[in-house]
Amino acid sequence: MTGGRGPAHVVGAGLAGLSAAIALTEAGYRVTLSEAARQAGGRCRSYHDPKLGMTIDNGNHLVLSGNRAVHAYLETIGASDRLAGSSEARFPYVDVRDGARWVLHPNAGPLPWWLFAKTRRVPGTTPSDYLGLARLLRATAGRTIGDVIPTRGPLWDRLLDNFFVSALNTPAAEGSAQLAGAIVRETLAKGGRACRPMIAEPTLAAAFVDPALAWLEAHGATIRLGRRLRALALSDTRIVSLDFADGREEIAPGVPTILAVPAWVAVDLVPDLVVPDQHHAIVNAHFLSPPPAGAAPVTGIIGGTAEWVFAFPDRRSTTTSAADALLADDREALATRLWADVVAVHGGPKTLPVWQLVIEKRATFAATPEQDLRRPCAKTRWDDLFLAGDWTKTGLPATIEGALRSGRAAAACALEAKRVAR
Repeated sequence: MTGGRGPAHVVGAGLAGLSAAIALTEAGYRVTLSEAARQAGGRCRSYHDPKLGMTIDNGNHLVLSGNRAVHAYLETIGASDRLAGSSEARFPYVDVRDGARWVLHPNAGPLPWWLFAKTRRVPGTTPSDYLGLARLLRATAGRTIGDVIPTRGPLWDRLLDNFFVSALNTPAAEGSAQLAGAIVRETLAKGGRACRPMIAEPTLAAAFVDPALAWLEAHGATIRLGRRLRALALSDTRIVSLDFADGREEIAPGVPTILAVPAWVAVDLVPDLVVPDQHHAIVNAHFLSPPPAGAAPVTGIIGGTAEWVFAFPDRRSTTTSAADALLADDREALATRLWADVVAVHGGPKTLPVWQLVIEKRATFAATPEQDLRRPCAKTRWDDLFLAGDWTKTGLPATIEGALRSGRAAAACALEAKRVAR
């Protein structure tokens, strides 16, 4: 990998951009990776928080053992050991409304015999309740989850509402049934082996970002942080130049450029580009309070303000998806409500410890049928310009898995365009 194919540009060093840069480097390109921010990682970044006195992630990202792109990416960059998780698919839940506790525990294989074991399924449900999930696998474009399956009853109230709002970052009943079906197809439908929850260790940056940057540099890529792209110059058929804040860079014919920037940045750079234009917030709370001994790494919350409580060695954290309604709340009052969810899971004093809220106002696109239809393909109408990002047409909602796949897809399009041009 010495750059035998010549130069290539990737703009944006989030996970989609890192994935694209790695794929192009593997294919023999000499990649220049440019990023507007002073650090790589995009929304999967880590930083030292002075209030807590520790390094935290901007968000609590849960991946699953069946996320094939995640595991392939980590294997490539030598970071497969930086995901921690259970040897089984076990998801403890607490209903804060009545204190009920249970564990969702799918069996390892795809034949779902776990549905016939009361101790493994959601309380109050029967095996037949789960058959409705098969309808999501056949859902067509334009339909919401609420159009396809019931949005009331024990299964919805105690599992699916939580599951889909977390996966789609969209109010569950309004979410795209097709995207929900894709999640089910790659998780529950494959059995517990594909559903084991895994968390980056010790941080997102240490698992997904820093090893990727080191790999790229070791393989001849040039990484330029703090380099904002202001404009593109395009002819009728190809990209002509990249206008960065630090100067213009001419692009020779046949040199691929992958834009791996947020949708709202891409739409200002690429003429007539249609992208998702509605987004939802995610709120993460971090509490300087170590969890009790034996606490599960992640616990689902039903009926609370948060959807998940995470237990890290040095702190406890919560995540709330589709959290737009919380943005106007007083920060301390919101932290107090989220801490109450933590106490409901782990017990202990109700006194609010040192805390921090991390809010992403435009965390992901709204995963509704209408917004899903606005997602562009990786290939554009210009010969050497390609798009990457979890907001492109990946077939998945905006997830780490989708972002990594999008980078690979954009690189594959670039390679195919090169082959066709020969």
